[in-house]
Amino acid sequence: MGDFPTTARVVIIGGGAVGASGLYHLAKAGWTDCVLLEKNELTAGSTWHAAGNVPTFSTSWSIMNMQRYSTELYRRLGAEVDYPMNYHVTGSIRLGHSKERMQEFERARGMGRYQGMDIDTMSPQEARDLYPFMELHDLHGVLYDPNDGDIDPSQLTQALAKGARDMGARIERFCPATGVSRQNGEWIVHTARGDIRCEYVVNAAGYYAQRVGEWFRPHGGRTVPMMVMSHQYMLTDEIPEIEAYTRENGKLPLLRDVDTSYYLRQEKTGLNLGPYERNCRAHWVTPDDPMPDDFSFQLYPDDLERLEWYIEDAMARVPLLGKAGVNKVINGPIPYAPDGLPLLGPMPGVPNAFEACVFTFGIAQAGGAGKVLAEWITEGATEWDMWAVDPRRYTDYTDSDYCVAKGMETYGHEYAMHFPWHAWPAGRDRKLSPVHERVKQLGGQMGAYNGWERANWFAQEGDDTSSDATRTWNRAGPWEPRIREECLAVRDGVGVLDLPGFSRFDLTGAGAADWLDARIAGALPAVGRLNLAYFADNRGRILTEMSVLRHGEDAFTLITAATAQWHDLDVLRPARDAGLTLTDHTADYSTLIVTGPKSRELFARIAEADLTLPWLTHQPATVAGKGAVLARVSFAGELGWEIHAAKADMPAIYDTVLDAGAKPFGMWALNALRIEKGYRAWKGDLSTDYSLLQGGLGRFIRFGKPQGFPGKAALLHERQQGVAKRFVTLLVDAGEADAPYMSTLWRDGKVVGETTSGAWGYRVNASIALGMLRADLAIPGTEIEVDIYGTRCRAIVQPDRPLWDPENERLRG
Repeated sequence: MGDFPTTARVVIIGGGAVGASGLYHLAKAGWTDCVLLEKNELTAGSTWHAAGNVPTFSTSWSIMNMQRYSTELYRRLGAEVDYPMNYHVTGSIRLGHSKERMQEFERARGMGRYQGMDIDTMSPQEARDLYPFMELHDLHGVLYDPNDGDIDPSQLTQALAKGARDMGARIERFCPATGVSRQNGEWIVHTARGDIRCEYVVNAAGYYAQRVGEWFRPHGGRTVPMMVMSHQYMLTDEIPEIEAYTRENGKLPLLRDVDTSYYLRQEKTGLNLGPYERNCRAHWVTPDDPMPDDFSFQLYPDDLERLEWYIEDAMARVPLLGKAGVNKVINGPIPYAPDGLPLLGPMPGVPNAFEACVFTFGIAQAGGAGKVLAEWITEGATEWDMWAVDPRRYTDYTDSDYCVAKGMETYGHEYAMHFPWHAWPAGRDRKLSPVHERVKQLGGQMGAYNGWERANWFAQEGDDTSSDATRTWNRAGPWEPRIREECLAVRDGVGVLDLPGFSRFDLTGAGAADWLDARIAGALPAVGRLNLAYFADNRGRILTEMSVLRHGEDAFTLITAATAQWHDLDVLRPARDAGLTLTDHTADYSTLIVTGPKSRELFARIAEADLTLPWLTHQPATVAGKGAVLARVSFAGELGWEIHAAKADMPAIYDTVLDAGAKPFGMWALNALRIEKGYRAWKGDLSTDYSLLQGGLGRFIRFGKPQGFPGKAALLHERQQGVAKRFVTLLVDAGEADAPYMSTLWRDGKVVGETTSGAWGYRVNASIALGMLRADLAIPGTEIEVDIYGTRCRAIVQPDRPLWDPENERLRG
C-alpha cells in the first residue's frame, strides 16, 4: 500500500466491527480517501469475544432500522466483497411470561411489519414445533423473528475491511493513535508512525472511547458518558441430541428468555448461554481496578457463581443444557452508555468530529451504524432520525458515578420492558429545581428530563406510589384520577407546573436578526413579541423547534426542550463564527407555567405587570416582589403565562402562586393537555423523519421572504409535487391503553402510517393520537385502525385544527 498516509478526508480511530463498517460505507459513498487506525489487530477489542448474535428486535424505531439494515447487508456481504462468512439466519423465539410482555411483543411486531419484516407472535405450542427441546411452563406466548441469527464477528469485520480496502480505503494496523490537535480548521491525528491531517475524525474506540474522547476536550469536547461491564457467556460440550436434530433440520433458532434475562443459542452442536444478571459487575471504575493501556484479545477470569440462578432457570427451560459439560467460559468487557444504546453521531461541541462508539450490541448494529455514520459525514444528515443514539442526548450531568449506576441498572435489566409510567431509580436527582423539595412535599412523583427532576403527577394520601404499580402499558393506575383532576383544574381554575431545565440561549449583536432570519423557515417576531420558529435541514426535514422572544432589534432569547440543549447549541453555534454573542443560560433561570381561566385574576393579586397584553407577548414584570419575565403563552392551551425568573427568586414566587390558589400539575397532565391542542413534541411528533410540510407546519413557513433558508428548495419542490404523508389528529376507540409512539396505522389490510404520540384527553374525554398518515387518507372523517399493543382500534381522522378550543378563544383570553 506504499508509505504511511499523511492526509485523508476521514480518520477512524478503532478497528472493531463498527469502525470497519464505517470505513466500508464511507468508501461505498465514494469517500475512498479515508484511513482506519487500529492499535493492535482488527477485532482486538469487544469484537473478537462477542457472541455474534444478530437480532432485529427493538422497541426503538431507529435501532430496529439499524439492525434490520445489518441483517440485509450481512446476507449479501460475503458475495459482494468475495470473503467467506459464517452467517446463520436461524430465526429466534422470544419467550413471554406475561400479558404485558406479549403486549410489548405485539408492539415490536407492528413496527417490524412496517419495516417489511415478518415478525410474528405465536403460541408456546407452536414455538415448540420450532424448538422441540423446550419446556413450556409459565409461558403466555412467543415472538418469532425469522431474520434473527448469528455471525462470526471476526469474519464480519474482515469482510467489511476487505470491501473497504478493495475500494481504496486504508487500514493501518498496529498503529495506535496517540492524540489529536487542530490547525487551520483541520484535524491532525497523531500516531507513533507520524501525523495524519484530515477533515473529519471518528471516535470508534469501543471500550477505550472515553480515553480517546479526552483528546477532544481542549477543542470543546466533554468526557464520553460510558462505563464498562463484564459480560459472561458459557459454551457447552457437544450434545448428541442437537447433533442429530441439526443433521435432519438444520440449526435451532436462537432462544431468548427475556423475562428471566438470558439468550441460549446453538453453537456448533452444543449450546451458548449468555445471561444478563442483576448482580452484575462493572470493571475499571475504581482505583484498585485501573483500566489497562492495552487489553487486546484478553478476558477477565471466570465468575460463574454470579450466573448460577440463570443457569438453573435455563436448564429447567431446556433440560438438554443440564446434560452437557461446560467447555469454555468467555468473560469480556462490553461498553455501556447509561441507556445501553450506542453513541453514534456528531461529537457534542466539537467541529467535524463524530462518535461511533459504546456499542453494547455492536455486531448486530455495526452494519446499520456504518451506513448512518457515513451519511452523517458525507451528507450532514441521516436517512432515519437517529436521536435515540445521538451523543448529544446526554449533557453535563453524566459523571462517572451516574454512568456506572445507570450502566449496571441497564445491564441487569437488558431485556426489561420500558413502561410509559415507570421511572428507573438509578442516577436520579442530578439536577434539581429551586423548588424541588416543595414539589415533593406536595406529592410530586418525579421523572428525569435531561437530568432535571420534574413532577410527572401529584400523589395524594393513600395513593400507591410503588414501582410495581407502574408496570403496565394501560392508562389506568394510581396516577390516572390525579392526572384527570390536574387537567380539570387547569380547564376550570388555575394550575401551576414547575418546569426547570428549559434550554435557554441568548443571541445578541449587530446582525443577529438577519442571521436568525436566514436559518428559520418562518418570520421573526416583532420586538416585545414571541413566536415559534422551525429550523429545517437541507432536505426540508424538521431539525428543531424554538420559541423566539425578541427583546430588541438584534436581541433574542431562544427557548427549546430540555433534552435539546446540546443539539440546539450545535444548531446555533455558527452564530459565534458570524461574530454574534451566543450564551447558554439554561442553568441560570427556571420556569413556572401558570395557566387556566382564572390565571389573570391570580396575577392581578401577585404581580406588577400589564395583564391586558395579548397572546404571544412578553414583558419584564414583578411577581411576588421578584423580577421576572412574563410570557403570555401556554403549552396547555388555556389562558396563561410562563414565569421566567432567576433560580434564587423562584421559591418565593412558587409559594406565592400556590398561596394564591393555583393547583400543582405535572408533566403527564401537560402531555394530555398539549395533545388536545395538537401541539407537537420534539423528537416525537417533530423529527427529521418528516418534512415541515408533512408535519403540518406550513403556516410557519414564509416562502416569500427575501432570505433563503435551509431546506427552502426542497420544500418548494415538495409543495409542488404534493406530500406523501400528512400530519393528522385521530380520535381513537381505544381500550385500556392509548397509542404509544410508532403504533402502526392500518386501512384495508395495509399499513398506511404511524402514530407519533398518544394520550387520553381529559377535556374532550377521548383517546387521542397524533400521527403521520398517507396523504390521500388524511381527510376528516376517514376511518382507519390503530394497532395498540396488538389490538386494532377504530380511529377517525379529525379536521386540521385543535380538538379543544379550536378557535383558540380561551387561549387568547
